Amino acid sequence: MPMNRQLLRSQLERHEGLRLKPYRDTVGKLTIGYGRNLEDVGVSRDECNLMLDNDVDMIEGQLKTVDEYQSLDSVRQTVLVNMGFNMGFYGLMKFKKMWAAIGRKDWEDASYEMMNSKWARQVGVRAVELSEIMRTGEV
Repeated sequence: MPMNRQLLRSQLERHEGLRLKPYRDTVGKLTIGYGRNLEDVGVSRDECNLMLDNDVDMIEGQLKTVDEYQSLDSVRQTVLVNMGFNMGFYGLMKFKKMWAAIGRKDWEDASYEMMNSKWARQVGVRAVELSEIMRTGEV
C-alpha cells in the first residue's frame, strides 16, 4: 500500500509551517517554504525554472499596464522585461527619460539613457547588450 501523500502533506504543512521568505531554522540552517533546507538541499533546476517563469510573468504583467511597453515590438519588450527582472518594476519606472524616448520611438536616446545610469554601471556588459538591442531592435 502506498504512503498517504495527502496525509503527510497536511502534517508537514502543520508541523513545518509556511514561510515565503528565507529564515534560519532551529539549528541555524537557511530555510524557506515548508522547511526546505536551502543550505543542504538547495533547489532543483526545475524549481529554478518555475521561479524564473513566475518572475517573468509577474514583471511582464506589470509592464503590460504601461502604454509605451504595449507599443513596442517583441524584441524591445524583452529588453524591458529583462531590466525589470533585474531591478523590479518600480525601479524600471524611474527611467523617466528612457521611457520618454521610447514614447517618441527615439531608440538612440532610449539607449543613451539606459547607459547613462547607475544601473548600467552596476551591471556592465548586460547594460551594453540590452542598450544595443534597444537601439537597433535586433538581437
